[in-house]
Amino acid sequence: MKLQHGTPSDIENASMQIIAQELAASSIRIHKENAAVVRRVIHATADFDYAFNLRFSDGAVLCGMKALMAHTPIITDTNMALAGISKPALGKLRCEAHCFMADSDIAASARANGTTRAAAAMEYAAANYPGAIYSIGNAPTALFKLADQIGAGLRPALVIAVPVGFVNVVEGKERIWRVCLSCGVPIIAAMGRKGGSTVAAAIANALLYAASEMQDPAARGWN
Repeated sequence: MKLQHGTPSDIENASMQIIAQELAASSIRIHKENAAVVRRVIHATADFDYAFNLRFSDGAVLCGMKALMAHTPIITDTNMALAGISKPALGKLRCEAHCFMADSDIAASARANGTTRAAAAMEYAAANYPGAIYSIGNAPTALFKLADQIGAGLRPALVIAVPVGFVNVVEGKERIWRVCLSCGVPIIAAMGRKGGSTVAAAIANALLYAASEMQDPAARGWN
């Protein structure tokens, strides 16, 4: 079988065209500012439900882009999400991305305090990277800890709240959404049960690509 689109660049561009066509065919309208994020998540998941369950606070995408252009670091709750974030885009913007979940000190802190590594990692990150972008795709306990920290005065540049699962996931997203809105913290959330590290990385990449003018895969060095 002959492939219609053989290079990674061709495949991504063709995929984005298909996504745009199917959204238009279904009369799904997305706010212009948020469209690149929604399309990037659909591209990563092949799931058009994200056109409906992704929720954005006012100006969240622009806030995320401005933060990245100011070299703001990204904190993730999984090494999987960390691995999925574009290194070329991070490099162009002179940004760093971190995940502390596997650090031995984090594990020790979690054991000592009877909490999860995700919560301990967020506590550490809040103390050391208070103005970072927090991209959470797996652990609702990370969202609850962030909500507590924000209530106590933490002001992240942006919260990406997209954990996946069945236990405390919906409640964690709803709580972080309310807290971020009440405290003026920009937030992008996938409401409901859907999400995951892939979605967290896709949203971060959408912002990185827009901020670094690398939305064309050729600009990322793809053939």
